[in-house]
Amino acid sequence: MPIHKTYYLIKSFMPRWLQIYIRSNVLLKKRHKYKDVWPVDEKAATPPEGWTGWPEGKKFAFVLTHDVENAKGHDNCKKLAEVDESFGFRSSFNFVAKDYPVSATLRQYLTERGFEVGIHGLHHDKNPFRSKAIFQKQAVEINRCLKEWNSVGFRCPSMYHNLEMLHDLNIEYDASTFDTDPFEPQPDGMGTIFPFKVPGNSQRNGYIELPYTLPQDFLLFVLMREKNIDIWKNKLDWIAENGGMALLIVHPNYINFNQKTNYDEYPVRHYIEFLEYVKSRYKGQYWHALPKDVAQFYRAHFKRKQHVSKD
Repeated sequence: MPIHKTYYLIKSFMPRWLQIYIRSNVLLKKRHKYKDVWPVDEKAATPPEGWTGWPEGKKFAFVLTHDVENAKGHDNCKKLAEVDESFGFRSSFNFVAKDYPVSATLRQYLTERGFEVGIHGLHHDKNPFRSKAIFQKQAVEINRCLKEWNSVGFRCPSMYHNLEMLHDLNIEYDASTFDTDPFEPQPDGMGTIFPFKVPGNSQRNGYIELPYTLPQDFLLFVLMREKNIDIWKNKLDWIAENGGMALLIVHPNYINFNQKTNYDEYPVRHYIEFLEYVKSRYKGQYWHALPKDVAQFYRAHFKRKQHVSKD
């Protein structure tokens, strides 16, 4: 059995610090192996058939998302929203519905200030796609939460994905994939820095898939132990040059808003510096939108099937 599969089978029995230590050391040893496809896969720059560009003629799309993995992250959401808001940005916050109490007051606070709320699965510890029966059972509860929260978007924990099974959800978009990320538990990238349509089936309508295209903060600053944001900046520059969608995942549970960071945290200044870079380097050049807005735009402007989905 491949070493990464063995790790994910036994990780629930390990203390958190040991999980990170093992993942970090394995990743750093094999990082050079993927230098031709990560962080940039040149083949992913090809636009969809019939592509005519972003609204208002903007050079690229800029989308911020936050995955709230635990109660600590939940408690940091307002602080992170304030950072986004201070730059004039809005983002989506994706909550794990059943692992911790999700405050209705917090959800209301976010939506009233122009942020979006999505579902980040029911639980964060297992792959819900390990069988069709398991996912169909979870889909009932996920759909209930989507309706209760007035949400239209979904992202699976740990970026597991099965684009066919996701038809069981009442969603306008999914965001459980990526253009390229060979370090994920399910490492098959979609090979595009653009949204794409997942066609419907006999039971459900299709939905829009929004792959993340900027490396996750946890990967860069916790596992890879990067001390600056050069990879974020360089990847953003490449996406902007190719007119794609720069979609970022930042986790409030890994950001430290104080001076001293722990083994599984990084200083908030990294994120602030990146937002400053976007605002200064690309002023007036990007279409900043929530995920639901990107999905609505793509659905309205691109009717034909334009991507062969990967399960």
